Amino acid sequence: MKRAILLLALLAAPALAQTAGTYDPSLDRKRYDGCVRAIPTDAKKAEQFAIEWQGMGGGLPARHCQALALMQQQQFTAAASTLSKAAQQAEVEKSPLAADFWSQAGNAAFLAGDNMGAVGYFTTALKSAGEFAPQRTANILLDRARTYTDMRDFVAARADLDKALQLNKFDPVAWMLSAALARRQGDIGRASTDIARASTLDSANPDILFEQGNVAAANKDEANARKLWEMTVKSAPGSPAAELAAKALAENKP
Repeated sequence: MKRAILLLALLAAPALAQTAGTYDPSLDRKRYDGCVRAIPTDAKKAEQFAIEWQGMGGGLPARHCQALALMQQQQFTAAASTLSKAAQQAEVEKSPLAADFWSQAGNAAFLAGDNMGAVGYFTTALKSAGEFAPQRTANILLDRARTYTDMRDFVAARADLDKALQLNKFDPVAWMLSAALARRQGDIGRASTDIARASTLDSANPDILFEQGNVAAANKDEANARKLWEMTVKSAPGSPAAELAAKALAENKP
């Protein structure tokens, strides 16, 4: 999401059509920055500003800020719809942001519980990304794999993860997700190998620490599992990984 915001800030002005009246498209970068900054404190107001801005000719930046404001309000279905419209507009304008918007629509749909919709958006994002953006494609594949995993379609998830690892073998999160999927499939050997690779690339990542604990537990190494979960809690208090690690510790008392 941050990558798309930075790109949009750079590309906003030339992507906008000139409109009649007093509207000045050269100010759109400032409008976008101000709209995004307002979201954490008053997302509803930022959403309304973005809608009014679209009416003046705000185009992609205005629509994207509206989607971000909807996400902040946890209106994920509406955010997915808004992002898909932005993606369609980006396709018409031949904007390089089209794939990012499709991918963000997929993530919004996933958060809304619409896995089938999310898969559709991610698949369109992959087509839009083309063959010349391997990092972007790898990230989209990871998101689609996560969705397939939630659908318990482990075969499709494995295919996406393996493709993502071929495109970017230095992504620690990809190796961690691969390890988690292998563990769920009962392939503890691959889970151990992949989580070790993830840890080598990013040993301080709390999500990786947590999954290391899970793999250790799957290997019947309860002492090491507890040690890794305790490290997760201490390294990132309040994080989702720490909360899951604390729950694992409570459920696996010695």
